[in-house]
Amino acid sequence: MSAGRIGARTIDVQTFIDEQRFSFFHCVLFLLCFLIVGLDGFDTGAMGFIAPTLVDDWKVPRESLGPVLSATLVGVGIGALLVSPLADRVGRKAVLVSSVFFFGVLSCASVLAHSMESLTALRFLTGLGLGAAVPNTVTLMSEYVPARIRGFVVNAMFMGFAAGIAAGGMLSAWIIPVFGWRSVLLVGGVTPLLLGCVLLFALPESVKFMVSTGRSRELVAQILRRLAPRVELADCVFICEARGAAETKRTSPVAQVLSKDYLLGTTMLWLSYFMCLTVFYLLTNWLPTLFKASGFSLHESAMTSSLFHVGGCAGILLAGWLMDRFSAIRVVAFFYVLTALIVFLIGCNVAHDTMLTALIVVTGTALSGAAASMAPLAAQYYPTTSRVTGVAWMLAVGRIGAVVGAFGGAILMALSWAFSSIFSLLAIPALIAAFALMVLGRQARGIGRDVDSTAPATASSH
Repeated sequence: MSAGRIGARTIDVQTFIDEQRFSFFHCVLFLLCFLIVGLDGFDTGAMGFIAPTLVDDWKVPRESLGPVLSATLVGVGIGALLVSPLADRVGRKAVLVSSVFFFGVLSCASVLAHSMESLTALRFLTGLGLGAAVPNTVTLMSEYVPARIRGFVVNAMFMGFAAGIAAGGMLSAWIIPVFGWRSVLLVGGVTPLLLGCVLLFALPESVKFMVSTGRSRELVAQILRRLAPRVELADCVFICEARGAAETKRTSPVAQVLSKDYLLGTTMLWLSYFMCLTVFYLLTNWLPTLFKASGFSLHESAMTSSLFHVGGCAGILLAGWLMDRFSAIRVVAFFYVLTALIVFLIGCNVAHDTMLTALIVVTGTALSGAAASMAPLAAQYYPTTSRVTGVAWMLAVGRIGAVVGAFGGAILMALSWAFSSIFSLLAIPALIAAFALMVLGRQARGIGRDVDSTAPATASSH
């Protein structure tokens, strides 16, 4: 797009962003968002890494760790529900930076805990900050990446979660024997505080949010010049999908997400993600135990279970790549159907052979790919004025599914369900998740929201 053609034109910021190459600006934004998601992964895995040492240090029974291990998860869900809607009112950057500082401070404060009750409370408060950070990260990244590569880039950003868990495990193995378990929480607190200082200066506000809320044209142009330094943007008028929509300005983000137009789609997103994380967390928490109970050796159980996560890393990138080339909603639905088929086949083949190993890898590929793709899909479905709220609430409902999956596995094993029965049962929620997405696609087309691609819909009035 030449400077001469832009000079006196009205510019749709989404079209402008879609026409740009993936630049240094995008690389910096990707790195910052990747680190934020990585801190989420680090913090999520932290209590698991320090739990054995904590038990020995405080002389508490292992079963008493349940509340402190789940406190962060509960806090994340509540934080997503209560705090994230502010981002659709005051801006993505303000809420995101504040939440990073918040969970950094609370993680540092957790170092001072001297009882299970105080540690549980502090971990819950830490989760509140994390719950507000991740939805804003997803939304901000998705609003700046060109549509043609959005699925791949946003999903690649989610690789930070796995990287954060892995980094936490390696770091814990090194520093806990030397400095004790509190050192892990201290690192998990100081790092976001340092990152928050960088975010204050390096993180941009969403230009779509700025335009939709009537922010200064000069400020919008200033950010867009970071995307395209050679393009002349003086005296331009900027628009986006929500600009001029008076009804969205008068409606709160929560009310819009639950409005008549969006309620069915919102429900389907919640149902799909709930079912997804129910399956994912049941397998993540109980897969080694299931294999061990089926007669596998400890080494075989650990190695075979680890392949589930190896496949997951490949699945996240594959799903993003496919979403950029085909119908995004059908790609994710296909991954759910594939998950249902594979877990059913695993239930029919418990023998430890090459076939089972391959099936475990494919399960991780399909399920992790679908799970990581739900957030960008939700960001696509909701308009700018309620995007963070929509994504955050879906993530919060998914956390409930995670809890159901973790506790559900314990219940099924207490009932002495066989390996084959548990895996066959998991096909049902996976199919429900796929069905919910197909309903979402039909409803979205009915209200003019395009979820067949990862490009945000543009208002027809443009």
